[in-house]
Amino acid sequence: MQGFKIYQEKLFNSFQLSDRVPITNFYRRLKEVLDLDFLYTDTEQYYGSSGQKSIDPVVFFKFCLVGYLENLVSDRKLIAHCSMRLDILYFLGYDIDEELPWHSTISRTRQLFPEVVFESVFTHVFQMCISKGMVSGHTQCIDSAPVKANASMDSLELKVPSQDLEAHLAEVRHISQRDKEVFRKAKYNKATESQQTITANKKQLDNIRSRNRKWSKDQDMRPGSGNKGSRYTSNKTHYSPTDPDARISVKPGKARKLNYCSQLSVDTAHHVITDIHAYHADGKDNQHLQDITKRL
Repeated sequence: MQGFKIYQEKLFNSFQLSDRVPITNFYRRLKEVLDLDFLYTDTEQYYGSSGQKSIDPVVFFKFCLVGYLENLVSDRKLIAHCSMRLDILYFLGYDIDEELPWHSTISRTRQLFPEVVFESVFTHVFQMCISKGMVSGHTQCIDSAPVKANASMDSLELKVPSQDLEAHLAEVRHISQRDKEVFRKAKYNKATESQQTITANKKQLDNIRSRNRKWSKDQDMRPGSGNKGSRYTSNKTHYSPTDPDARISVKPGKARKLNYCSQLSVDTAHHVITDIHAYHADGKDNQHLQDITKRL
């Protein structure tokens, strides 16, 4: 006889996640070995003594770990993904009828903690890998990758000398006619005075000025990544007021963008990440190697 399934939601349910998540499930096994309770002490100084309670710092870092393991870079997609997975809910410590934090809570908490807190979590997990014999320490593979900054090429501003601004603009500023007419100012300029000041020598500026002459006559747009003027932007003459630490860089065959340089080191025994750090994108890999070696 052919079956016909009729779905009707029950008013009351007797349900436990621990009964539905298999013992062999990855996130269940990870929940049993990963102890992040030290974060309560390390992050206590970043919270006040009154007001609404924040997201649990241990839960926050578990969200970050899930985002990495599931290759999710959007906090909105991360929350939606976690709400659909019973094993991840069990790992986070949420029941099926509990509402997960709002995605903006994840973003704000990420900005709350300084770099040292994230490094302490990395070091703690790394020490666990060492204790389990997953790190040999014999051979390390190091590679770099550009990470796009949260800033647009259209937001670039010209660096200026500390003195004689008008004379410098008349001599060096070979960009679009629109940009010559209006000296734009960003609404929120996060750059320090040193980041807005030219540090290049006269020879370097002369080379840049020579290249700019080739296109300045017919170029009438900002030097964004979508037009030919972007080829002639330089970290010596431009900076981003929205993300001053970002640097202009380019990969062969791709448009010039504001990036960071991520340097990743992996132990070859069991492919455990031993070090990861972000550097300025205008530096070469060999320039970062000395610092990477000290960190390793």
